[in-house]
Amino acid sequence: MRGPAMAAALLFAPTAALAQVPPDLAREAREYERAQIEGDRAALERLIADDYVLVGGDGSRTDKGAHIAEFTAPEMDLQPVVVRDPVEHVWTDGAALGGTVDVVGTYGGTPFRQTLRYIDIWALRDGEWRVVYGQATRVPAAD
Repeated sequence: MRGPAMAAALLFAPTAALAQVPPDLAREAREYERAQIEGDRAALERLIADDYVLVGGDGSRTDKGAHIAEFTAPEMDLQPVVVRDPVEHVWTDGAALGGTVDVVGTYGGTPFRQTLRYIDIWALRDGEWRVVYGQATRVPAAD
């Protein structure tokens, strides 16, 4: 999965509804969103676990390196997102954060827009929050 198809699998932290999420996780979730939008390689390297797996709606699997490469590709230009229908489940050393987003941007100058339902699984490892798993599914246009 490459280009806009890969962009369809981009995962974003639910910034609109972090009230029940611990402050340190909320901060890292906002940073993860910003790093994805801005293509901040250093922040993505820090926030994404080495054993990270992203599963796309088509069943494809992407690892940390490929995921970061897509976000930092010079051809990718993303707009900020607004999370609707947020999902927040938090436990002692982990959390599932997600929702529905419209991913809007250009890839190689070609515009794209896709609506996704996604979930990011966060784990508290050695006192630091890391994204360990993600899944994103395209929402049909009529939904």
